[in-house]
Amino acid sequence: MKNRYLTLLFFLGLDFLSAIISLALSFIVKGDLFYTKVYSITNFSYIIWPLILVLVFYLFKIYNILWRYSKFGELLRIILASSVALGVLFVTQMAVFGKSLELSNFVFIFFFVISLVIIQRMLFKEFAVNVKKSLSKPEVDDLIISGNIMLIGAGSAGEIIINEMLHKREYARCKIKCVIDDDPYKRGQYISGIKIVGGREKILEYAERYDISVIIFAIPNCKPSEKSEILNICQQTNCKLKLVPSICKMYNPTELSSQIRKVEIEDLLGRDPINLEADFTMAYLEGKVVLITGGGGTIGSELCRQIAMHNPKQLIIFDIYENNAYEIQNELKHYYPNLNLVTLIGSVRDSKRLDQLFKDYKPDIVFHAAAHKHVPLMEDSPNESIKNNVIGTLKTVQSADKYGVEKFVLISTDKAVNPTNIMGATKRICEMIIQTYNKRSETDFVAVRFGNVLGSNGSVIPLFKKQIAVGGPVTVTDPNIIRYFMTIPEAVSLVLQAGAKAEGGEIFVLDMGKPVKILTLAENLIKLSGFTPYKDIQIEFTGLRPGEKLYEELLMSEEGLTATENSLIHIGKPLEFDEGEFFETLEEMKAVMYDETINVRELVKRIVPTYLPKY
Repeated sequence: MKNRYLTLLFFLGLDFLSAIISLALSFIVKGDLFYTKVYSITNFSYIIWPLILVLVFYLFKIYNILWRYSKFGELLRIILASSVALGVLFVTQMAVFGKSLELSNFVFIFFFVISLVIIQRMLFKEFAVNVKKSLSKPEVDDLIISGNIMLIGAGSAGEIIINEMLHKREYARCKIKCVIDDDPYKRGQYISGIKIVGGREKILEYAERYDISVIIFAIPNCKPSEKSEILNICQQTNCKLKLVPSICKMYNPTELSSQIRKVEIEDLLGRDPINLEADFTMAYLEGKVVLITGGGGTIGSELCRQIAMHNPKQLIIFDIYENNAYEIQNELKHYYPNLNLVTLIGSVRDSKRLDQLFKDYKPDIVFHAAAHKHVPLMEDSPNESIKNNVIGTLKTVQSADKYGVEKFVLISTDKAVNPTNIMGATKRICEMIIQTYNKRSETDFVAVRFGNVLGSNGSVIPLFKKQIAVGGPVTVTDPNIIRYFMTIPEAVSLVLQAGAKAEGGEIFVLDMGKPVKILTLAENLIKLSGFTPYKDIQIEFTGLRPGEKLYEELLMSEEGLTATENSLIHIGKPLEFDEGEFFETLEEMKAVMYDETINVRELVKRIVPTYLPKY
């Protein structure tokens, strides 16, 4: 909060000074600093013009803009606000003196104040970007590129990298030996003396011929499916793999060598990312009080990051685990000092705590990400899964309904479809709660269902990395097990898209492309870590765990699908069920869930007929 006010005072001071300078410069251009022809108006203007400018800027919310994420629209807002401020100055002068400064003065003032204000903001933006870069330095290994290099991509990015590596001292130990490009018209040609030897079919041959130690993938606009295919070929060489980030993730498109990073497992996913309607999403979040339950978790914290960029009126993090909440709180305070942020500790199982939260803060939008999600652990503690997932969701939904929340988005899972485990079954019940309350409430209740999230807490990637770090073995439950995967930003983008499109009662489902074999994922991660599977690092098969499927389904067959404007996002039709019987069983479940001697799975099966527990 302190940083927020310091930033506000900083810009207020700069704009105040810019107003005085712009006025003085307009007189200097006309040859008279104090403009003695209308001396009284001049003195008055030096006092009133800075006050008018900062007041109009404040009303136009110029001081709420996060300049490190600014675009052309924010510059247009400055131009409009400055025009309005000059109009107010003219009216004020006419009202007080019956005359005003000459039109030429207003033209010069407009030009100078716009120039000064925009230059200040752009310098601040450049400073903020450089600070962020310095705070997120790559690992030492990522900075060191040496030996013989193969470059993939003979486009503009490849040309920039070649020229930088040829002329920068830090790349003295590097030697680019050849370039790979699939374009047949480029084969045999040269870039700064480096020959384009052929397409992807030549990768293995020339990696061996030139004793290549590093392969740099330099096609930033390449489709993910194409990139995945090429990188999978590169992995067969046992070379270190590096790549240039996508265009949207570059902080300086004219200097690429310093942005080269390691290839991550996400790069091998081979699926086009979701394209969000960013402006539409921003419109519904801007100026709203947003509550995120489970805000310290993997999905919850990424929701916080993306929502913070869209100027909410207030962002509330609610989580029972204080360490995670504290971590994301500190991150947001650092990168978004102007954000109105509230961090609260509590459980969605606590009715009184929830009621007070909704009463005090009156959230407009709720993203419900709080849940127990670990399948094997929940199989051993089914009652806890019901208490947290089912009853916690029910209580949060009831509070949202009571206090008139506009939108409520439930984070669900593909494990809710024909569930074989208690976690998936409880999530299916949560979806039914959402659909039921949507019919009886003014709030738009929706659910978002997606598959496994790469890199999330408890997912296979962190586990595999730990196992590789200690020399293996890497454990896979079954050689044939497959899963749908998505990245953390994709998952959150889907959630935000659902919130934007929500009309109530929908279950949004992502078309996640082809599923991935966990075994392939393990083998790729071992290769990316610089080892050979089954030679340097062994892979062991441990057998399916309780409640685990060989495959997951994203949609129940009887739900059907409805398309949306985004070809990757679909809507499942709500299921019909007896709501009276549903709530009766829920009440019975609430009464017995504290009795560990009762088989609560039987009650769950009464609510979810497709639940087929393996016990």
